Amino acid sequence: MALFRLTLAYDGTDFLGWQSQGRRGDARTVQGVLEAALGRLADGARVAVAGAGRTDAGVHAVGQVASFDLPRELEPGDLLRALNALLPEDVRVLDAQRAQAGFHARKSAVSKLYRYVLDTGPIQLPARRRIAGHVPWSLDEARVHAAAVLSLGRHDFASLASAGHSVKTTLRTVTRSEATFAAVEEPWRAGGMGATLVYEVEADGFLRKMVRSLVGGLVAVGRGALAVEDLQRALEARDRRCWPAPVAARGLTLVRVDYPSSAR
Repeated sequence: MALFRLTLAYDGTDFLGWQSQGRRGDARTVQGVLEAALGRLADGARVAVAGAGRTDAGVHAVGQVASFDLPRELEPGDLLRALNALLPEDVRVLDAQRAQAGFHARKSAVSKLYRYVLDTGPIQLPARRRIAGHVPWSLDEARVHAAAVLSLGRHDFASLASAGHSVKTTLRTVTRSEATFAAVEEPWRAGGMGATLVYEVEADGFLRKMVRSLVGGLVAVGRGALAVEDLQRALEARDRRCWPAPVAARGLTLVRVDYPSSAR
């Protein structure tokens, strides 16, 4: 058995998320199509794959990491080429390496970086509807920046946790929370388009829908529905009912997963 580590990119639009759905054999997932391709390389044997992040339906990745034991000998370059020949067009292996003993894509990770892209203004270009979220309002940049700072550091993010979550703790440490705005160039502006918000957040771990909920908070403050102080109180309340609703999944991308140097 050879332990491998892959870096994957995928367009999450037509997937029901990363994780296989058990009895729902008709559910198309990234893990499912990857395990099917690996099964063909393993003469029909099931190859169980672990992913660094269990991305939800519609969420994309350019730096997802997967690990698995393959019951045959293959060079990493050969594995990469074979998988890309077998996988559907909306999933690609970017890198393949042999992993050190004990490596696990999720358990060995020390941090993850996500990016959310949000178009603002009355109209969204149709070509962007698969890769960017959209809100019809203009957002105040200064207010958005002030709201983004609130999540930095170690906090209890229970107010952002999905209902019925089963995690042992909702404490997380956020090391990066940055919002930038990209100006819209002509001729888009003439058609009523606004600016694009790009939000990047890095932490030692994330709750389900946590990034999308963070962006929902930025939108609420940026459009003036909440004050920054209101969002601070909502975070401290540890009550999901106090926090604004999450934004759509389609603007979210898993950008990078980091590991300790000993696991590289």
